[in-house]
Amino acid sequence: MTGEVAGGRVPLPQRTAEARLIVVARAKRAEDYDRVLDVLVEAGIRSIELTLTTPGTFERLPALTDRYGASVDLGVGTVTSEAELARAIGAGARYIVTPVTSAALVAQAREAAVPIVPGGLTPTELFASWSAGASAVKIFPAGQVGASYLKDLRGPFPDLVAVPSGGVDLDGAAAWLAAGAAAVSVGGPLLGDAFAGGDLAALGTRAEAFVSLCARTAH
Repeated sequence: MTGEVAGGRVPLPQRTAEARLIVVARAKRAEDYDRVLDVLVEAGIRSIELTLTTPGTFERLPALTDRYGASVDLGVGTVTSEAELARAIGAGARYIVTPVTSAALVAQAREAAVPIVPGGLTPTELFASWSAGASAVKIFPAGQVGASYLKDLRGPFPDLVAVPSGGVDLDGAAAWLAAGAAAVSVGGPLLGDAFAGGDLAALGTRAEAFVSLCARTAH
């Protein structure tokens, strides 16, 4: 088990919560993870979501955990079924991310004491996951609403732990964190073309900029 249930809710992993930044690594194949993760880890990234849209993620996760697990929380994202969730937990995922609202997945993760961040956009979807005991809720796609949306949600849901995801760039990350997001989930604006053979030095520079921003806006 990776967490302790407090009041029926498994908190986000400590490193992820302190970093306030999750990098979504969506590669064409799992063999491409290492060269990119090496740069991210060197730049100070401490939480990385590996997506199931990348073939071979389950098989690669144990080796990646051996390589990076001492300094980085490796989660599994794009989980949409109970079978996938069970396999992710078995492979050593430190947390689970799903793009959907599912009380069944939340219950399964809580039973295993593994943090889970389910996705949603409407107040009804987000409240359903939060009231089911999610560790946090993923506002997705965040780029369609903007940071002011979280301020509106704070009215009826003042205790909501939210992680915006989808189209969050550096300026957007600053705005979401200022609006009260617990962390930001970042993909393309940080990774760019790194998984397509892009400049890894430029990747490191972008990653350092996000790490610095999130550190400056820490609670």
